[in-house]
Amino acid sequence: MATPPASTPKSDFPWWLAAAIVLAVLAALYIATSDLYAQVFATVAKGIGITVFVTVVAFALASAIGLGIALMGLSGSRWLRQIARFYVEIIRGVPILVLLFWIAFAGAPAFVAAWNALTAPLQNAGLMGELLVRDVSLLWRAIMALTIGYSAFISEVFRAGIQSVEKGQIEAAKALGLSRTQRFRLIVFPQAIRTILPPLGNDFVAMVKDSSLVSVLGVADITQMGKIYAAGSFRFFETYSIVAYIYLILTVGLSLALRALEQRLRRAQEE
Repeated sequence: MATPPASTPKSDFPWWLAAAIVLAVLAALYIATSDLYAQVFATVAKGIGITVFVTVVAFALASAIGLGIALMGLSGSRWLRQIARFYVEIIRGVPILVLLFWIAFAGAPAFVAAWNALTAPLQNAGLMGELLVRDVSLLWRAIMALTIGYSAFISEVFRAGIQSVEKGQIEAAKALGLSRTQRFRLIVFPQAIRTILPPLGNDFVAMVKDSSLVSVLGVADITQMGKIYAAGSFRFFETYSIVAYIYLILTVGLSLALRALEQRLRRAQEE
């Protein structure tokens, strides 16, 4: 007796998302009707702008550096490949928090000293002033730390995506007389981006969460505003519940948007 064909499974309804939306709406209603939670939310929400700014700027810089490191790792030069591998392995081996402290309190002073040494003739001629350590804000020190830390991970994402493109297409582009830059811009990167986008999106969401580490430098992000309010009011449960709520809204919303973009790209590829 022949076995009947298995029915095609339907897509699972996202009950988790429905439950999350219900909980988010209930939490929003409670915050709006509670004087205490409304006050905490108004205070903590002042740090959203800094969190978004740090994340967007650091991620853009990290992506640019990561792409450069990935191209170095795939170059024909052995020395460039070794430099790229050295950078990736060393940076990935240092925790983000440690890197944050090192950039803020060791790297920034070293950069200022090097800058002053290089520009000493101009300073002596009165064409520019001396750069002081305090001139480099803690906000930009935090951004550079996240940039350097994430660039190593993002470079591996780019490298894997570029290597996923079939070599036959690259050889065909060579046969057509396209230069290395043209091959990358017209053939390799448009196909690699479909592979790169999902893990790159995951790194962006992760950076939103890791941006909370900048609070250890006193940068007024969401976490820092929560720390200040909790320290002054001793309302730790209420404050950190609001902090967690805001981060969840940001990260889950971004994850859903990135998933929708990924599905659109997949449908476009199938068509």
